[in-house]
Amino acid sequence: MNAHSILPGAEPFFFEGNEVGVLVSHGFTGTTQSVRFLGEVLAQKGGFTVIGPRLKGHGTTPQDMAESTAADWIASVEDAMQTLQKRCKKLFITGLSMGGTLSLYMAGMYPDIFHGTAPINGALFLKNPDFARLAFGHNLPETVPGVGSDIKQPGVTELVYPVVPVPAVRQIYALMGVTRDLLPAIQCPALIFQSRDDHVVHPDNAPFIYENIGCSDKELIWLENSYHVATLDYDKELIAEKILSFIQRLL
Repeated sequence: MNAHSILPGAEPFFFEGNEVGVLVSHGFTGTTQSVRFLGEVLAQKGGFTVIGPRLKGHGTTPQDMAESTAADWIASVEDAMQTLQKRCKKLFITGLSMGGTLSLYMAGMYPDIFHGTAPINGALFLKNPDFARLAFGHNLPETVPGVGSDIKQPGVTELVYPVVPVPAVRQIYALMGVTRDLLPAIQCPALIFQSRDDHVVHPDNAPFIYENIGCSDKELIWLENSYHVATLDYDKELIAEKILSFIQRLL
């Protein structure tokens, strides 16, 4: 049993609405705080039933995250999916960063369940040799400096771990690799967001996703005024409105 308390603001959220369900996932080392605004807009303006799970090992302590795996993070999202299935007839999924990766993974794994996916700065590769060395290297530290709060707008801060637990690095690489191979299996419509200036996830990810995803109904939207944590940045309203319109078009 995990004895660590959840950080204030990192709690999962659930907004009861109509029979359209939207799963919103936060990212690697992050919390639901980064996607709560998006969830609120979709619930309030769309009337949707919206769930934002707290991925296992997140929103407590870095030590917790060091003991969690990619399978645990997937299970957190699958549990949220099952909650929506009990209440909703149509399901959509979106997420930021690794949450975007998970939104692609889930769409590929469950093509009969999701009617649309909208990854936001989703990661399928990092192009970061220093980070890659942490996956299988020897004599590694327990943690390295964090990758959070890459936000252009002054005064806005992401609730995120200040460090990256090194054991978790191997897990994110596993998730990215599996998701890359699942791209052709994604048949639902896709709305792909990518910040031009992203200091965490290489912008080349978005064109790669667009070119390799299996669906024909797909669109790539470049975010011109946000860094990586775009759901808290200058483009957060644009993202919410585009996803809202995307879902409404598919109903």
